[in-house]
Amino acid sequence: MNRSFDTILIFLLVLFISYSCTQIAPKTIDYNTAWSRVDTILSRIYEPEIKDIIYNINDFGAIGNGEFDNKEAFDSAIKICSENGGGKIVVSAGVYKVNGPIHLKSNINLHLSKGAKITFGSNPEFYLPVVKTSWEGTRLYNYSPFIYAFKQKNIAITGSGEIDGEASQTWNNWKKNQKKDKLLCRKMNNENVPVNERIFGAGHLLRPQLIQFYGCENILVDSIKISDSPFWCLHLLYSKNIIIRNVRYDAQNFNNDGIDPESSEDILIENIKFSNKDDNIAIKSGRDLEARTLNRSSQNIIIRNCSFGGYNALAIGSEMSGGVNNIFVEDCTFSDVVINGVYLKGNKDRGGVVSDIHIRNIEFGKTESTIIIDSDYKNEGSCCPPLFKNIFIENVTSTAASKKGIFLKGSAEVHLNNINIKNVEIENANEPISFSAAENINLEQVTINGKDLSGFYK
Repeated sequence: MNRSFDTILIFLLVLFISYSCTQIAPKTIDYNTAWSRVDTILSRIYEPEIKDIIYNINDFGAIGNGEFDNKEAFDSAIKICSENGGGKIVVSAGVYKVNGPIHLKSNINLHLSKGAKITFGSNPEFYLPVVKTSWEGTRLYNYSPFIYAFKQKNIAITGSGEIDGEASQTWNNWKKNQKKDKLLCRKMNNENVPVNERIFGAGHLLRPQLIQFYGCENILVDSIKISDSPFWCLHLLYSKNIIIRNVRYDAQNFNNDGIDPESSEDILIENIKFSNKDDNIAIKSGRDLEARTLNRSSQNIIIRNCSFGGYNALAIGSEMSGGVNNIFVEDCTFSDVVINGVYLKGNKDRGGVVSDIHIRNIEFGKTESTIIIDSDYKNEGSCCPPLFKNIFIENVTSTAASKKGIFLKGSAEVHLNNINIKNVEIENANEPISFSAAENINLEQVTINGKDLSGFYK
């Protein structure tokens, strides 16, 4: 066998690694029965019950001229409203600068009227003292998120106004210098340092979230616009019974994830228009030793009728060490180019099980990669390979994938298992399909570059 032939053979083996598996005709898979669980999940999701008593922010001294500091006005309104059993704090038209965080309390609806905008001051000292929060899946104390609720019930942010972090020229610049603190918080995680000793904030460079609900119940976010966030935009942490609907985004800074449900459950996300410079939706459950020990999954999440754009559309992970299960995504399209369409990601630092993921009726335009399941994200870790199993994806289209059409990669220790992809058409893909360390892969009516790639691979 000559060297030229050897080279060709190696190339073909790498490019078509999936075909080293045993291929038979596609199985008949029931994609529909699991969707009956959606109604059960929806029956547990309801809007918070909040008194319809109006507290106008201007009555507490607020001035919407874009310059006056309204921190005291918001604090006063929230205090009085809470003491009286709750109600609706109305922000009328105008630009309301707030030099510091807004800490919401139970039974309050922060309502932004048409033409109202809340902006936040850029001095980090405004967001001290530190509060209990998390950063990329590790619990710690850090600068307060700009709008923050901790262990509250029946809370809402509504109205057609805007929440603007004004972070593009300030907090956004911290990204390039965050590595030392990022590694420190992960070290504390993996060494099981007590959470109350994980103190960041002043002297550190971990950016805060724009909006975070931590340990909350009965949450509604409806119709607002979110822009210019310092970090993740809307973070749902250890919370349940959540409705996020009709929200609009213009968030172009580093790590401007749109919605991050983390170790949270019973969530409805619908009618969202994304334009974000990171994952539009990223379902997470913490990372590393801490999250594997807590073992608190994200589960029972319904996503529908959303418009993706700006970066990755739908992600699960990469911080998914506590597990993700029972996810239903349907009837979504795109408003802009997305980088990766469906993107499930983990690695050997994470561990965790991602299971029972159901995705259907999704339309993409141009992507870099359309469907990815990757157990070796960023090629990190060695201790704890993740498991992705029982994944059902059907009725997905994409006009182009400049990199990968369908890419499925398990780990040598833990293979992908029971991955089912049906009725998928990708018109033009540079690398149509590849998979490795995977078993029980079922492709039915899968067409890429005009070629039928259907088959079952054991």
